[in-house]
This record gives sequence, structure tokens and C-alpha cells, in this order.
Amino acid sequence: MKGTTTIGVVCVDGVILGTDTRATMGYFVAHKHAKKVFKVDDHMAITIAGAVGDAQTVVEVLKANTQLYKYEFGAAMPTSVAARFVANILFYSRMTPLLMQALVGGFDGSKPTVFAIDPLGSVTEEKCVSTGSGSPVAYGVLEAQFKETMSVGEATAVVVKAIDSAMKRDAASGDSFDVALVTTKGYEELSDKEKKSVLASV
Repeated sequence: MKGTTTIGVVCVDGVILGTDTRATMGYFVAHKHAKKVFKVDDHMAITIAGAVGDAQTVVEVLKANTQLYKYEFGAAMPTSVAARFVANILFYSRMTPLLMQALVGGFDGSKPTVFAIDPLGSVTEEKCVSTGSGSPVAYGVLEAQFKETMSVGEATAVVVKAIDSAMKRDAASGDSFDVALVTTKGYEELSDKEKKSVLASV
């Protein structure tokens, strides 16, 4: 999965994480419905881009440790801690790098946050970010239309339009897309019907 479009945005009432679903091996489309956004906990999610095996391993290790954290401390792991945990895994593997980029987004109490993590473990907190081969196209839409004052409901259409634009112009992104919302209500993924409805409106 070396071709991908993933997006993370912070809204006033939550975060949105969106991805395409095409997995490629060079010019070969290996899978048309690959999962690239995952629920970590009720208040947090992660997107992946890069080598599938590396990324899936990191996601599973993160999920296990969020549950251990909850068991030990009696509270949910903060999004910033989860992002640093992923970054530490990547940093300590830097001599034989895990080939992945990740976006970790969550809603801790009253503060929605998204963190971007590169393959060598650098972490940056972002309001609007995209990774993968389709990101230059996605940024064209996001920079023009996304505003930090938007609600999740308002920004969902912008994220979908950005992913759709990337899928149309980047050969390594395509087929379909997934959108996850993390709000005070918890983690939610748009259904196929909801995705079609949003896509028809953009």
C-alpha cells in the first residue's frame, strides 16, 4: 500500500479522519477495499499509509496498549499519549524503519486533536493534514475550503470532496473511501448510504 490518500481535520466539535480504500503494489491494484482507518478506542482513531504489514502491526500494538492503559490508570489514554506511543515505536525502529505514516485523531473531553507521525517518529499536531501519494491533490481542496471554525457536519463534505478529487487524479488512490467521525458521541463511521449522500452533494 504505497499509494494512499488519508486526511485528518480538527473541527470545533470533533475530528474527521478520511481515507481512500485502494491498496497497490507498484502499478498493480492489490485490493480495492483495504481498511486504512481504524477505531483505537471510543474517543480515538488512526489512519495508515505505507506498507500494510508494518502499519497493521503498529495499529494492533496501539490498540492493546490503550486497553492496558485504561486497566492500569482507570481512564482512557489521551490522544497525545497515543500519538507519542506510535512515534516511539517508529523512532526505535528507525535503523530498520517501519514504512508507514499515521494520523492519530481523537476527542479528549473538550479538545479535539489530530497528530501526524512520520516513519522516523516525528510528531506534529495539526488542524488539517493529509498523507500519501494523493495528498497534494487533497491539499488543493482542503486549503481552499476547510476552515477551523467548521463543525464536523460542515467539514465532512470538504473531506469527502478532497478524497474524491485525489482518487480521480492519483492512480494509486481510488475505488472507494471511508470516513470516521470522533465526537462527544464517540467513534462513528459513515455508512455506505451516508457516503453516497455526501458525495452526491459535493
